[in-house]
Amino acid sequence: MSGHPALGECEVAAELLEHARDHGLLAAGIVLIGDKGFAGKEFEQHTRNLEISFVRPDRRDETRRHGNLAPIRQRIESIFDTLKGQLSLEQHGGRTPAGVYARIAQRLAALAAVTWHNWMINTPNKRSLTPYDH
Repeated sequence: MSGHPALGECEVAAELLEHARDHGLLAAGIVLIGDKGFAGKEFEQHTRNLEISFVRPDRRDETRRHGNLAPIRQRIESIFDTLKGQLSLEQHGGRTPAGVYARIAQRLAALAAVTWHNWMINTPNKRSLTPYDH
């Protein structure tokens, strides 16, 4: 990536997607969900060239294509909120990429275990970590 500070989010996303493809991390046919800021023929052509199905909310000035994405976007925001807040991933403490990955995996595994346990004991709030927070 060029790291140029004047790059917009579309340009940064395009470079990240190319990097992922070049390193075998981007499966052809994947569906990528974005926001209205990714509108534009150039970005859409770029995702087509990468064999990605790009979906974003329709703007008011264009033909309806994807419909209401609010439920999907709300779920994504909820996941981000859980990762950043409940799991404290913004304060991960990792000093190397491997350390960050390990800490993220550790917290996701803990959340999965707690969620599974909460389902097994039929607790009302399945994602609550409060009883385990010491």
